[in-house]
Amino acid sequence: MQTIQNNRFRADIDEHGAQLIHLINEEAKFDYIWNNDLWPKHAPILFPAIGRSNDDAYLVDGKRYEMPQHGFAGDAEFEVVDKTADRVSLLLASNPATKKYYPFEFKLRVIFSLTETGLVVHFDVKNDGEADLSYSLGYHPAFNVPINGEGQFDDYRLAIEPPLDELATYEIVKKPNPYRSGKIDSLPNYDHGIVKLDHQMFEKGLLIIKTPGIKTVKLYSQTDTSHSVTVNVADFDHVTLWTKEGANAPFLCIEPFNGLPDVAGELVELADKEGNHHTSAGLTSSYEVKIDLE
Repeated sequence: MQTIQNNRFRADIDEHGAQLIHLINEEAKFDYIWNNDLWPKHAPILFPAIGRSNDDAYLVDGKRYEMPQHGFAGDAEFEVVDKTADRVSLLLASNPATKKYYPFEFKLRVIFSLTETGLVVHFDVKNDGEADLSYSLGYHPAFNVPINGEGQFDDYRLAIEPPLDELATYEIVKKPNPYRSGKIDSLPNYDHGIVKLDHQMFEKGLLIIKTPGIKTVKLYSQTDTSHSVTVNVADFDHVTLWTKEGANAPFLCIEPFNGLPDVAGELVELADKEGNHHTSAGLTSSYEVKIDLE
């Protein structure tokens, strides 16, 4: 476990999956990040896939490769390559284990940096091969709701900036697994930039917001707490909202996505996978999630 700290916050990061386990408000002594067996993860990194691939597999030039849900980075061991009091850099490089799933040369570097306002999570995807690198990258932090135990889940709101008139989501079908149906829905409980949270809105599963241009998503309550979480998603094409269905779970995931689960159907060629990002040979693509905390 790696711990970084400044005068306001502390973060604990597990080398297994480069997963943020705790994000502590040092003054008020509470954790923003979910920790409970009801959902045993905390803030997994999704790479090089997001969600489910049809038949948990995909094609590279017609050859089939298995791909676990959300890829393999969340279950890989990262190497700590740099560390200071308030910053740590971790690295996953392609190796024989990753090539069984993903036959490409790459480096995924994740840098966690504490600031006076919160946490910055920086991702570098480097293509060490000679061909195009096609991949998805997502971040899946689960935040405690209520924050610091103040109020109830239904008391909380999301403020989405800019406040677009409508937000569309991809319809999700749960059987045999959670795939996209190919149809579009409207985001429930949304009105002029504000989402009123309740558990019923997640009955059909995750809500992947399709409309581009969202910059920030703020989790807050007007009446029950002065604390809030604001996630800057400007480097990502989609933002997903999720909590465990049917459990009245006291957490909410606010997930920036560059990539998508498959539409239910046939196996897909990786190069043509909808929503994937592409990095050319020898180049590095960078993405950043900034989490501001009150």
